[in-house]
Amino acid sequence: MAPSGSGLLDHCHHPLVRDLAWIVLAPDLIAMPCPGRPTRSELGLDDDDRLATWLDALEAAPDALEAHLAPALKGRMGLYHERLWQFLLSEAPGTRLLAHNLRIHQGKRTLGELDLLYRGRTDTSLVHLEVAIKFYLGLPQGPGAADSQARWIGPGGADSLAAKREHLHRHQLRLTDSPEAREALAPLLSSHSPPGQDGASPLAVRLAIPGVLFYPWHAPLPAPREATPHHLQGHWLFAREWHRLRDGLPRGTRGAWLHKPHWLALPRREALVPLRDLEARLAQHLGRPASPVQLALWHVDMGWRRLFVVGDDWPRQIPLPPFPYSPSSCRSSSGT
Repeated sequence: MAPSGSGLLDHCHHPLVRDLAWIVLAPDLIAMPCPGRPTRSELGLDDDDRLATWLDALEAAPDALEAHLAPALKGRMGLYHERLWQFLLSEAPGTRLLAHNLRIHQGKRTLGELDLLYRGRTDTSLVHLEVAIKFYLGLPQGPGAADSQARWIGPGGADSLAAKREHLHRHQLRLTDSPEAREALAPLLSSHSPPGQDGASPLAVRLAIPGVLFYPWHAPLPAPREATPHHLQGHWLFAREWHRLRDGLPRGTRGAWLHKPHWLALPRREALVPLRDLEARLAQHLGRPASPVQLALWHVDMGWRRLFVVGDDWPRQIPLPPFPYSPSSCRSSSGT
């Protein structure tokens, strides 16, 4: 019998295959009014045995995955995440990738681009999928109410969950409503109309937004508005608090320093190092102005624990919340 849940990640050894498995298994951070990610059933990977077999084949012959992801290994996390989705929708048994990063122009001006366009292998409906991966740290004091999305900011302090949510809602997920997008999509919509049906195939708009929300270790904070019940969680703490947290960990705890873009799947346990080695490196890094560090800790009695350790002067900036906040439903579009 194939492993299930986190066991499917432990089943994988290749780091790129592990990250691909992670995006199949990881829940979204928030549930917006529009439909979420493609389900495992839609991908043709709903059965654990089938998913394990598919991952085993990639482990045995990873060349295509490695070649596809190579341009993104030194770039932005978002680019790496997008390319994982490109590969998944192209190679999963239940889906077919039709286009990606389709730019929408208004004369010489670029209005934006559509991340992914795909359809099911047994379904003619065209799907526009926007993808985003985010790691946000929650502020016990900050803009808005305790559950405000504006209190959840990136490690660098340049963006927030509220700002990302509003950009997706106001712009990215509505881009296909524009005449320019419908014109650009017309060939795809027409070519995938059901046999014998006049007009274009309908277009669905969906969103995948996995990631991790890091709660403050030193203070209570509720989940942000729209957070999914099973979103991935960690904690963040100031450098000055590290020793107090460390003293409360079980003896024999081991860990790893997570490097971009491999913030997705946690490492295999054999790759972990003793806590004292991790601590020495952490002290050296945080002994000068430095970026926050994401760590993964593990102990048999504790399981996995994700942490962000930040400088004592963090955050150096807090993004302004978007205005006005206007939640409403996403819409499906129909072609011309």
